[in-house]
Amino acid sequence: MRIVVAGIGPGSREDITPAVMQAVSESDVVVGYKYYFQFIEPYLSGKAVCVDSGMRKERERALEAFNYAMEGLNVCVISSGDAGIYGMAPLIWEMYLHKKEEGLAEELDLKVIPGISAFQKAASLLGAPIGHDMCIISLSDLMTPWEKIEKRIKAAAYADFITAIYNPKSHGRYWQLYRLKELFLKERGGDTPVGYVRQAGREEQRVAVTTLQEFDPEDVDMFTVVLIGNSQSYIKKGKFITPRGYYREEAQEKVKVGQGIMMESFRTIAGELKNSDIPLGRKWALLHAIHTTADFDMENLLYTTPDAVEEMYNRICSETGEKVIVTDVTMAASGIRKGALQRLGLEVKCYLNDPRAEKMAQEKGITRSQAGIRLAVEEHPGAMYVFGNAPTALIELCTLIKRGVAKPLGVVAAPVGFVHVEESKHMLKPFVQVPKVIVEGRKGGSNLAATIVNSILCFNDAQQLRPGRDV
Repeated sequence: MRIVVAGIGPGSREDITPAVMQAVSESDVVVGYKYYFQFIEPYLSGKAVCVDSGMRKERERALEAFNYAMEGLNVCVISSGDAGIYGMAPLIWEMYLHKKEEGLAEELDLKVIPGISAFQKAASLLGAPIGHDMCIISLSDLMTPWEKIEKRIKAAAYADFITAIYNPKSHGRYWQLYRLKELFLKERGGDTPVGYVRQAGREEQRVAVTTLQEFDPEDVDMFTVVLIGNSQSYIKKGKFITPRGYYREEAQEKVKVGQGIMMESFRTIAGELKNSDIPLGRKWALLHAIHTTADFDMENLLYTTPDAVEEMYNRICSETGEKVIVTDVTMAASGIRKGALQRLGLEVKCYLNDPRAEKMAQEKGITRSQAGIRLAVEEHPGAMYVFGNAPTALIELCTLIKRGVAKPLGVVAAPVGFVHVEESKHMLKPFVQVPKVIVEGRKGGSNLAATIVNSILCFNDAQQLRPGRDV
C-alpha cells in the first residue's frame, strides 16, 4: 500500500519533474483537482483510475486516497506547484497520523515528491528576484485569521525579506492586497521592485515588472503570484534582480577597505530606515548622520529644505560661488574631510580663536563664537556656515541674515545643548532663500555637523547607493 503526494509544477508539462512522471506512471489511482489531469495525462498508465473533485474539496480528496490505499492500491495525490507549499502534503500526513492514533489506518508507505513551485516559476520569468533570504505569505484567510496574516506581512516587510505573495486576491477578498502594499510602503522605498506573473507556465501567462509605489493591485487576480524585492533588489533592462553580493565583493576589492565598509554600513542603514522613499540628497545626509551617531532617531530629527544637499553641493562646485566653509568651533572644522576640501578647492575657517574675536567679545559682552561669526560675515558673507556647538553663533548668523548682511550659500545647523539650542534652530527656518540642514531638538554636536558637511561635499558619490549600482 502506498500513497505518493506529488507536486506537478505550476501548470506546464515541461515543469513536471521526472520523479513525478514516474510516480504517476506507476500509480493505480491518481487523485486530484480535475483541472490538473490535463497536465499529467501523457504519463498515466493504461490501467490508472483518475479520481477528480472540485476546488476546496481537499479533505474529500484525501479520504478518497486513503480508501483506495486501504484496498491495496498504489495511489498518487497530485497537487499544483510543490505539494508541501499550500498543497496536499500536510493534509495527507495529518490525516494519516490522526487515523493511526485512532486505529483506523494500517501501515502504508507515505511519500512526498517535491515539485517546482509557482513562485519559483514566476521568479525565473521575472529575472532573478529571489537571490537572497525570502519568505512566502498567502493572503487567503480561509484557514488563517487576517490578524495573523497581517502580523506576518509586517514582519516580512520589517525584516527586508524578498516576499512571495500567494492567493493575492479573489472575488471576495479585494482589499487585502491594498493593505499589504500600505504596510510594505511603511518599511520599504517606493522604488522597491515588484514583479507579478499570471498563469505562470500556461498559455495565458502574463509577466509584469513595476515598483512598489506604482504597483496596482487591480492588475492582479487569484491566478497571480506577486514577488516583492528587498532593499538591494533592482530593475535593469526590464529584469527584476536581487543580488547575492558577488559583484559588491569584487567592487570592494577595487576601493579602499574603509570606504567599502562605510558603503556597506550605509546599505545596512538604508535597509532599516522606516521611510526610505525620500529624495536622494536627504537620504545621503541622513545616512551620514546615522552612521556617525548610530541613532535612528535622526530620521525624525533631520530637517532639510527641498534639495538642500544638492543645492549646496552645486553652489560649492560653481566657479562663481564662495569657496569658504565657516565653522563655529575648531572641532567641527577638524572633522571635515581634507581630501574633499582639496578636490573642490575649498578652505575651512574658524574665527573662534582669532584675537579679534576675543577682543570683540570682551568689548561687546558677547560670546567668542558669536563674535567669530560677526568677523566671518564681514569677510565671507556668502560662505557655507556650519554649527556644531554654539547656539549663540547660530543666533548671530540669523540676525545678520535678517539684516541682509549675511547671504550664506547654505547652513548646516547642529548646535547641541540645553540653553537656546532649539530656539536657534527655529530662528533659521524662516529664511527660505537659504538651503539648510538642521538637526532639530537638543541633539547635535561638532562630529554630526562635520559629517553632514561631508555628505554635501561628496554628494557625487550618492548615486552609488541607488539600486543596481555598487561601489
